[in-house]
Amino acid sequence: MKLATTKTVAIAGSVLMAGGLLAGCGTTSNTTTGGSNSTGATGSSSPVNFSKASGTIIWAAPPITHTGLRADMIAEFEKKYPNIKVTLQNQASNTGTNKASLTTTIGGGSATPDVYMGDVIWPAQFANSQLAMSLSSKLPSSFWNRFSKGLVQGATYKGNVYAAPFFADSGFLWYRKDLLQKAHLPVPTSWAQVASEAATLQKDGYVKYGYVWQGASYEGLTCDFMEYLTDAGGQVLNSKGQANINTPQALKALTFMRGLITSGVTPSAVTTFQEPDSENVFLQGQAAFQRNWSYVWVDSQNSQNSKVVGKVGVTVLPTFGGGAGYSTIGGWNLYVNPHTKNLPADLAFINWMTGTQAQTILATKYSEIPTNASVANNPKVKAVSPVFNIVSKTHYVARPSYTPNYAAVSQAIYTNVNAALAGSVTPAQALKQAQAQIKQALSNGGL
Repeated sequence: MKLATTKTVAIAGSVLMAGGLLAGCGTTSNTTTGGSNSTGATGSSSPVNFSKASGTIIWAAPPITHTGLRADMIAEFEKKYPNIKVTLQNQASNTGTNKASLTTTIGGGSATPDVYMGDVIWPAQFANSQLAMSLSSKLPSSFWNRFSKGLVQGATYKGNVYAAPFFADSGFLWYRKDLLQKAHLPVPTSWAQVASEAATLQKDGYVKYGYVWQGASYEGLTCDFMEYLTDAGGQVLNSKGQANINTPQALKALTFMRGLITSGVTPSAVTTFQEPDSENVFLQGQAAFQRNWSYVWVDSQNSQNSKVVGKVGVTVLPTFGGGAGYSTIGGWNLYVNPHTKNLPADLAFINWMTGTQAQTILATKYSEIPTNASVANNPKVKAVSPVFNIVSKTHYVARPSYTPNYAAVSQAIYTNVNAALAGSVTPAQALKQAQAQIKQALSNGGL
């Protein structure tokens, strides 16, 4: 996901689409393709009737990666619901700034925006602060069955669903298919293969760098670390919601990440890399592999910015043992302001935006991963890009965002992991510090 640091997100987890998805509920959410959702929350026996809704609502949304997407969606919705007018409220592209703005406005009691687009990691934080309306009693139970398996769980907090999944994202392994062919190397299915093949391509002079990813001290590093951690059998919080990151499994994951740098496969500068940095290195033809979000496909085929047009391949993230690995869920949800004055119109908007027409537009015209399971599994949608064709093969993992103090939990993860990657502390020391800081964060906010 390309918006600020959370398309980190982004595209997120925090979900997934054609496969399972999202950021939130459960220590980890490892799911595959599906359609039904069991959230523990049920729809009201008498949900709000929005079939004849009318009036004007304000939709707050940041500029998504594709120009025109928001206006296009509004225009199509108004054709379907001519009695409802939607006014776009442009939000900051930086996710932190966007969040702060919504927190101030809604927290101050404003009735607008009526509906807003927010990160997949916000449900617990916004629900706990009364910044988002519970939708469980407003929409019928059947509404939630449209989403890919795992998505609704990610939008649930204390048994209530606080957001409707809009579109998702997850991490993939991008590779130079032309170089693998020249060197007679297979597409890697294990992390050891990635390291080994990257080293070979470097040694033989094909590329300057072997493997690039996101190692800066920010949310994106939490996403990357969660993938290695889950693959190694670890978790940030245990089943009781307690800090559980200082384990042999976490040490295996972090030691491997640090080893990528010390071996030279990954440049030491990766400790400052966010998504645009790693993508740029790859698109300029300087790296053999990169971990990044789904938007890389579109960017890689744009000759104005890419030197590797037609030379890029994509596959699911590997595992330590070989096979399809774990991918952090990112993406965006649709939330309702608890102070809104036009709930029927809000719900009509959300219903359409997550329905087959809107989700098909998102996928086929804007290459966003749909949250609607029937759309995600449509053969015509899968044919749009190689990403859509493989997304159902990955296993998704949610960030531990089901605590209101997730921001502090994530900060404890990425600051300490970054320190270990930079060599300031050992992996063991970093995990010990992260454990103490997460424990403190949870004691301040709880689950």
